[in-house]
Amino acid sequence: MLFGEKVRLRAIERDDIPRFVKWLNDPEVKQYLTMFWPLSYAEEERWFEKHLDDQTSRVFAIETEDGIHIGNIGLHNIDWKNRKATLGIFIGEKDYWNRGYGTDAVKTLLCFAFEELNLNRVQLSVFDFNTRAIRCYEKCGFEYTGDRWQKDISLGDRLGLSIFTDERFREVRKFFRQSRSGLEVLYCDMRITREQYHARRESRA
Repeated sequence: MLFGEKVRLRAIERDDIPRFVKWLNDPEVKQYLTMFWPLSYAEEERWFEKHLDDQTSRVFAIETEDGIHIGNIGLHNIDWKNRKATLGIFIGEKDYWNRGYGTDAVKTLLCFAFEELNLNRVQLSVFDFNTRAIRCYEKCGFEYTGDRWQKDISLGDRLGLSIFTDERFREVRKFFRQSRSGLEVLYCDMRITREQYHARRESRA
């Protein structure tokens, strides 16, 4: 188990699957995730079984100090040769949004990634309009490395061309474009290196 200031990270268990299914079928939770199909218990159970044997990905349950499971965080596409990985996180319990739990979970996992796994770089991609997540990552030391357009089936299926006509989407419309291949969304790529991580720790010592 990994301990932060507000959270602890533990291995996920089979008993957690019902919560995964509930969270990942909640439109508010998955609006910033690259998921689009309704998720069944059987599908999540199959993912769990594969995860147990996957040496390039590790997902942790995020718990409060009181032991309440509020979300998941993980390292994916772990490249052991080049010492790099991709970080992903979501807080499924909405009562715990905007309260610093996600930031503490990211900081806790970065400590593990650089201090224990000896990784050289952790990177991530986030929707460019997800400003809350971007602020969280910046607090943890991630730096912006660039933007890129990418076809997004999940948002394309949910929004379609209404993104360009519905006034509800006026503020985020600039982050989308229509191409020959379909609806594309602007992603923000970020990363933090081991040197940057240690420099931040030393500056705060």
